[in-house]
Amino acid sequence: MPELIRIADVAQYDGQEICIQGWLYNKRSSGKLHFLQVRDGSATIQCVVFNGEVEEATFEAAGSLTQESSIEIVGTVREDARSPLGYEVGVVDIVVLQEAAPYPITPKEHGTAFLMDHRHLWLRSSRQHTIMRIRSTIIKAARDYFDDNDFVLVDAPIFTPNACEGTTTLFETEYFGDRAYLTQSGQLYAEAAAMAFGKVYCFGPTFRAEKSKTRRHLTEFWMIEPEVAYMDLDGDMELAEDFICSIVERVLEKHRDDLESLERDVTALERIQKPFPRVSYSEAVERLKELGVEHEWGKDFGGDEETVLAESFDRPVIVHRYPSEIKAFYMKADPEAPKQALCMDVLAPEGYGEIIGGGQREDDLDVLERKIAEHELSDEAFSWYLDLRRYGSVPHAGFGLGIERTVAWLCGLPHVRETIPFPRMLQRLSP
Repeated sequence: MPELIRIADVAQYDGQEICIQGWLYNKRSSGKLHFLQVRDGSATIQCVVFNGEVEEATFEAAGSLTQESSIEIVGTVREDARSPLGYEVGVVDIVVLQEAAPYPITPKEHGTAFLMDHRHLWLRSSRQHTIMRIRSTIIKAARDYFDDNDFVLVDAPIFTPNACEGTTTLFETEYFGDRAYLTQSGQLYAEAAAMAFGKVYCFGPTFRAEKSKTRRHLTEFWMIEPEVAYMDLDGDMELAEDFICSIVERVLEKHRDDLESLERDVTALERIQKPFPRVSYSEAVERLKELGVEHEWGKDFGGDEETVLAESFDRPVIVHRYPSEIKAFYMKADPEAPKQALCMDVLAPEGYGEIIGGGQREDDLDVLERKIAEHELSDEAFSWYLDLRRYGSVPHAGFGLGIERTVAWLCGLPHVRETIPFPRMLQRLSP
């Protein structure tokens, strides 16, 4: 039996007989030739079936193959300058493991709803395949950054007894006779871990019951969240921009051709370098007014305002010191401007909006107790969180980066629904 190989490794086997296990992606025939596009998850390659080189039954079987049939091919690797891989396979034998039923996704145009209903199959398309590979690289680059900079990975729970970002966007569930919520963020638990290890990060799914249908929102998304003891807002902003630059650099290094296949303007990504421009919330409000957008001081920015602000820059912009009243209870107030919080958002250019939100945490026990009371949150649910200020409290800061918005931005996608294998949205719970 010839050696079983990955298609992506075919260059190592020039002139050798090999075996490939995969699926029929596409097919065309011309007289005594069948040209089979075969994918195995690592890449796609053309396999040529010539009537004079295989048995008649094998040639006929190749001709009747349907799209996405699972097959095993034995053949000889040979150079082909026209192939993206530089090689093709001259088929010797084919074993049909399963002949697929008529495939619902065809080369014709399909509506978004149809494609989302068939998301489990749409993932096999070349575009979706490329996006998911870039997503995988982004996640690895993010984790490598923190691992290489001496952060400790900690896992935050999915079930929580309390809100982190606000009680109006919680998914509630019964928990053995008690109430629990799907986590909005791992931040509070990362704060606890930072007091033990100094520098930590958590990575996992987060849930927001937002009744939003915008192109930027999902009800379930993934966040990576660092938290650092003895860090202030300035340090937090420096960490965020260095982190983003490292991810962009990795994606450009590994996926330049993939980005171009998605028609992404890679020159826009090449401009993503430190330092990022920084503007205060107050400066941002004035800038909006200069650009013809009326915005009342004290209100949060929506997607439209974020887009207008970001259009002024060729790289992400950091907006800092938002009004305390529109930020979470745990944000520390600026001692020089008590109505403003020591917080920051990183807004991606080209209309992709906030990809990072974070800031310095309130480290004073009395102030935090007062804020919890003002927000009408449960003292009991946050008793453990208050312990972090009773026993060795220090200044600390962190942020969360949303994976899906980052994927959308780097790939140049119009909607976050393509950035995750199985998106969950206001009106989408399946497949």
